[in-house]
Amino acid sequence: MKQRLLKFIFERVLGWKAEFKVDIPDKCVLCVAPHTSNWDLMYGKIFYGAYGRRVKFMMKREWFFFPLGYIFRSMGGIPVNRGKKTSLVDQMSQRFSNHSYFNLAITPEGTRKPNPNWKKGFYYIAQGANVPIILIGIDYDKKKITVGKELIPSGDIDQDMPIIKDFFKGFKGKNPKNFVTEE
Repeated sequence: MKQRLLKFIFERVLGWKAEFKVDIPDKCVLCVAPHTSNWDLMYGKIFYGAYGRRVKFMMKREWFFFPLGYIFRSMGGIPVNRGKKTSLVDQMSQRFSNHSYFNLAITPEGTRKPNPNWKKGFYYIAQGANVPIILIGIDYDKKKITVGKELIPSGDIDQDMPIIKDFFKGFKGKNPKNFVTEE
């Protein structure tokens, strides 16, 4: 019932489409871009629920105050202390090993502002957990979310990152001037 309602909202009310070029495995890191607006989270959650999937996402812990903390946790939010020197890669890799189903969505830019120097944590988490990276592009111009490519980290991030960035070049964020793929 919930899935049908979310699919109705996603497709009929909001007018968005989904394109699946690859399947989404039960364990994977979802590299989702562009991330130029707070609306990306809402569209992403509706999209994912509309197709019967559950997803976790990391968010700075400052957003997890009452009552937002309760809401974000119920949506799959994982609070992250970005100032503390703990291994987020190790923590997330451990979560993968503890669950038979774990989809973790990460925006590689790490901010809604223009950032050509994408964060690499999503890559190292996937590598450490031995799971694939699924590239998902959000296109506000076309009102379409594309599950477009699966990448197994080779261990050579300098080789893999250009492939990842190249995938996202054609997508337009809500605020296109805030999305940069070139360094």
